[in-house]
Amino acid sequence: MRNVLIFLFLLLPVWVYPSEKQFPESRKTNTDPVVRKKNEDVILHVKKATGPIRLDGLINEPDWERAEKADQFRLVLPVDSGFAKSPSEVVMTYDDKAFYLGVTFFDTIPGKRITESFRHDFVFGNNDNFLAFFDTFLDQTNGFSFGASVSGAKWDGTQSNGGTVNLNWDCKWESKTIQYPDRWVTEMRIPFRSVRFKSGTDRWYVNFSRLDLKSNEKSSWAPVPRQFATANLAYTGVLKWEEPLPKSKMMFSVIPYVFGSAVKDFEAGTNTAYRKDFGFDAKLGISTSMNLDLTYNPDFSQAEVDQQVTNLDRFELFFPEKRQFFLENSDLFSNYGSGTVTPFFSRRIGLDAPVLAGARLSGKLGNSWRLGFLNMQTEKTSDQLSRNFMVASLQRKLFARSNIGMILVNKEYMDEPGKQNFNRIAGIDYNLASSTNKWNGKLFYHRSFSPDNPGKQYAQGASLAYNTRRIHASVAQASVGENYSAETGYVRRTGYFLINPEFSFLWVPNKKVISHGIVSTANYYFNPDFNQMDHEISAMYKIEFSNRTIIDAGFKDFYTLLNRDFDPTHISNTFLAKGTDYAYRVGFIDYFSDTRALLNYSATLTRGSFYNGNIGSLGGYVTYRYQPYLNLTVNFSYTDINLPAPFARARFWLIGPKLDLTLSDKVFFSSFVQYNEQIDNMNINLRFQWRYKPVSDLFIVYTDNYYTGNWSPRNRALVLKLSYWFN
Repeated sequence: MRNVLIFLFLLLPVWVYPSEKQFPESRKTNTDPVVRKKNEDVILHVKKATGPIRLDGLINEPDWERAEKADQFRLVLPVDSGFAKSPSEVVMTYDDKAFYLGVTFFDTIPGKRITESFRHDFVFGNNDNFLAFFDTFLDQTNGFSFGASVSGAKWDGTQSNGGTVNLNWDCKWESKTIQYPDRWVTEMRIPFRSVRFKSGTDRWYVNFSRLDLKSNEKSSWAPVPRQFATANLAYTGVLKWEEPLPKSKMMFSVIPYVFGSAVKDFEAGTNTAYRKDFGFDAKLGISTSMNLDLTYNPDFSQAEVDQQVTNLDRFELFFPEKRQFFLENSDLFSNYGSGTVTPFFSRRIGLDAPVLAGARLSGKLGNSWRLGFLNMQTEKTSDQLSRNFMVASLQRKLFARSNIGMILVNKEYMDEPGKQNFNRIAGIDYNLASSTNKWNGKLFYHRSFSPDNPGKQYAQGASLAYNTRRIHASVAQASVGENYSAETGYVRRTGYFLINPEFSFLWVPNKKVISHGIVSTANYYFNPDFNQMDHEISAMYKIEFSNRTIIDAGFKDFYTLLNRDFDPTHISNTFLAKGTDYAYRVGFIDYFSDTRALLNYSATLTRGSFYNGNIGSLGGYVTYRYQPYLNLTVNFSYTDINLPAPFARARFWLIGPKLDLTLSDKVFFSSFVQYNEQIDNMNINLRFQWRYKPVSDLFIVYTDNYYTGNWSPRNRALVLKLSYWFN
């Protein structure tokens, strides 16, 4: 069966893809071979500036007046037919060093505009905002996004996998936003050196998106079907530069930083440990499309803390990477395999031992090749040997938007002369993406290598998904050998064969109800002899109203055969025995209120059986904002697990009040307290940030941990970090 699936998957591009028809000769350039795509006739011609552009929110320079306008924004939501109620205009120009955007969004509905805060990389759905998406290599897969909210908060991120935006990436650029009674205006200046592109090109792909919360409309310049995000690079229009872009000079920037800390470990009974040190990050633009990133003695203390969850799972939880060094072109390293079996997970580096130094080379080689190389060295500690982490990735574009890639991951233990101690992964992935994004899929095979080299060290998978306005249908398959080991990756479990079908069907009535329909998923796990180990089946009915309220309800059906002793509560010394099996089911209902309201909330109620007992839980959040200065959110979760003796009844709260104070677009303060009875810990994290220059910051971070029972302290730390971007 596995061989048949692989054979059919390899034949799929022949069925799905048209031939690579080129643009007519009159529309070709000498530098950019471009395949036919959606919205190729939606074109914005950009004229070169003849004078200076001042960022003042007026858009009154002569170059703005003669610029061609991108207007007539098409609706994406709530329906993808017709034009937006409120007019929008975007103009562009450029000089030898930067490109400029002038954005004017008119209001046709009276009332206050909706904004959350001045926070950089704002939450998309909580702000009236403008976003631009630039596909600078015409591959409809990778790009850059820039934007602004109505308050003037900035947004920047890299795009991968056809349009997914990673907002943890930052670069140097400027913007100015001004509000008027009938409109709001944003001007942007983005240096060419802040993005990657091919020198000498006269064409990019681009789309502009507007979210107008007062009218509850999302619109875009180049039309996008409602089932896709406006960030989807398959539906960009064409941006034509008046003259080919200048060849960029070699770019070099360095961010030195100094930091100091005081750490007190009450549990160990040690004295306060003081530390002061320095380090730097550097970026060398080898070309306009290839970067070399260097770091020495990196400090990641300013990264936001993870939001905790109540853990009812038998396997390791996954938390995303937020550290800046690992982010640009991160898909070249992290997009191999699937979400539960990937050979490289950058959070494995530097969380259990300090990083001494590292280098990362990533970018484009011509029109069709991408290269990624990463090497990191960690220090030796009392608990860990010094280790070297190396990742090499090579990717080749195929057809309109697909690619094939190869990866090699090596983790080498140092400080053991004469002893070979390593973990290696070699893998190959084929990523399928049709020209209209209706078809997506993946095929991969990975193998691990260790010194003892036992058998069954493989991970293999295939998936195929179909998306239209109403229908989502997909099937995924994976098989992981029991001895497969990816120490630098994320592997949720081993020794299984998985089948994962998904299906949803939505009706779009375009009245008080925007959409409603069924959503179903299933995960079936089998052992190597194809005897069932586990399954999880869920089905729900979802309704989204025109006022942005969402309600859904459904059930989940579980079957679990334990492969090891397991405590479902994670807090007792009693276990369910390995080899026992359980069938149980829960029902749930979710409610999400209108996020445009100053006070909004959500709630999820779950109740049913749980292994050989019962479970009930209530979770959600309550948010209040005093726009644009203050956001107060309280996340909460209450879980009640009642298993038969000898288990004791387990009741625990997880409460996380978070205060986000933004005094301007340069000064931020956040307070995040997480009271977690399941792990007997209360964490306090206070973070102050002053962005005194672009991408130059002062951070003061305080963290404190207490036992929840007697409130005795566990550990606390105070960190100060000052950085400056020389560019």
